[in-house]
Amino acid sequence: MDTLEMKKAHTLLAEWKYKYAPVDKGYAGQTLYINVSENRFEAKPVTEQMKELFVGGRGFDLWLLWNGTTADTKWDSPENEICISSGPLGGTSSYPGSGKSIATTISPLTESVVDSNVGGHFGPMLKFSGFDAIEIQGKASEDVIIFIDGTNHTVSIETAPLEPIDTHLIGEILTEMYADDPKTRQNISIVSAGTGANHTRMGCLNFSWWDWRRESVRVKQAGRGGIGTVFRDKNIKAMVIKTGYFRPRWKIADRMSEPKTK
Repeated sequence: MDTLEMKKAHTLLAEWKYKYAPVDKGYAGQTLYINVSENRFEAKPVTEQMKELFVGGRGFDLWLLWNGTTADTKWDSPENEICISSGPLGGTSSYPGSGKSIATTISPLTESVVDSNVGGHFGPMLKFSGFDAIEIQGKASEDVIIFIDGTNHTVSIETAPLEPIDTHLIGEILTEMYADDPKTRQNISIVSAGTGANHTRMGCLNFSWWDWRRESVRVKQAGRGGIGTVFRDKNIKAMVIKTGYFRPRWKIADRMSEPKTK
């Protein structure tokens, strides 16, 4: 089955056109809220209090989780959230190690808050799309894909009945499906959890992106502590983000060949 057949099987459940917020002094100034039970979206403002508590934006995920849950919230409660936030500029995603962000949820393993470093360039791409962080709440009634289109400034929820769950497969498939052409594959990051998260409470949340150096999709098994298990409990098969930002292809050799200036 090819990607075209899979895409044709999607049903659009909800779509939202958001107001793009360019980055100013490291902040887009808003966060993205998605509820997959209600198919609802919202842009929430980043307050000065948030900036004072979490300088640069790392930690907005904790703030959002704190305000979105209660003392009675369990890991499999619909109101449990998966929150992801990036740093001041989310890193320059062409350079290794600079695409880091933080993922947070209530862990199935400990029934307490867990946060984990994540790579895969999702954080920078979220920032380039106009948001400092994202929070996902609710439970979908069937397997869905969340698509954040930072080029057209839309967010959608679509059913995804035919795509495989396994990360190494769905990362490749969705990268090809949502890329406009081979060049724009580098502007896509996929978040998924894999089949294992359906059967264990320690499922990882996997972040994949197109590595232009290797000409292939790479995976970062980064979201630990059972975040992937929460992702699959919400019946989210994958989250896709696409930006219009072309990452610079920077090499040490290029810098060494530049003429020296006095």
